[in-house]
Amino acid sequence: METRVKWLDNMSFVGESASGHSVVMDGPPEAGGRNLGARPMEMLLLGVGGCSSFDVVSMLKKSRQDITNCEVKISAERAETEPKVFTKIHLHFIIEGNDLSEKKVARAIGLSADKYCSASIMMSKTAEVTHDFEMVSA
Repeated sequence: METRVKWLDNMSFVGESASGHSVVMDGPPEAGGRNLGARPMEMLLLGVGGCSSFDVVSMLKKSRQDITNCEVKISAERAETEPKVFTKIHLHFIIEGNDLSEKKVARAIGLSADKYCSASIMMSKTAEVTHDFEMVSA
């Protein structure tokens, strides 16, 4: 897999994925940016959330769950000193659907966390990564 990041101006960059998609990253004004895009560290959290959500939705569909929505809210803490790595990451899933099995939802999230989500598993090497969920009837 190859990607590239190109500097635009000030502290703005565009990331280009191997699949042909682009995303703008920028810094806050106090760091020379213009707040035109997500911060690079925010992109890491978005990647974890996207990777894990992909797994969860896929597994729930395969287990014939009538899932109508999946949202994950991610909260994180960073180290106080440089390098300011993530020290804690918590993923809170909100799974919406009809007649969902709590056991199957818990299993899908657990399998993503422990076996399938490369991003989450990689981040767990430096951060405590935790998960929980709530189910909502559609």
